[in-house]
Amino acid sequence: MSDWNDKVIAEFRANGGQVGGHFAGEPLLLLHTIGAKSGQPRVNPVMYQKVDGGYAVFASKAGAPTNPDWYHNLLANPQARVEVGTDTVEVVARVVTGDERERIWSAQKAAYPIFADYERKTSRQIPVVVLEPVR
Repeated sequence: MSDWNDKVIAEFRANGGQVGGHFAGEPLLLLHTIGAKSGQPRVNPVMYQKVDGGYAVFASKAGAPTNPDWYHNLLANPQARVEVGTDTVEVVARVVTGDERERIWSAQKAAYPIFADYERKTSRQIPVVVLEPVR
């Protein structure tokens, strides 16, 4: 994990899910996955959108040509955990497609135009993943 991620994670946990800097005031969660290749636990801070049935996260990787590692981890091991504020929730990941993806993705770009910039920077379709709480 990067020093930058470590600092964001520590700040998130110390402040009940609130952070400053790049993510100040943004909806942020900590996504716990199991490494697809390593089998080791991983934690990544990611922006989310609350949706019916859970949380949508976006594999934008700031418009890089490849998907982030956490996305591959979720494909290999869809059972995951999120920290949202002071709550920890067990979730199952589901990649959304079609109209559902378009509705969620369009709302994210409208609320956070940086995601439209990420889309313009890459030739890949940015995956949208819904994390549904385990009931």
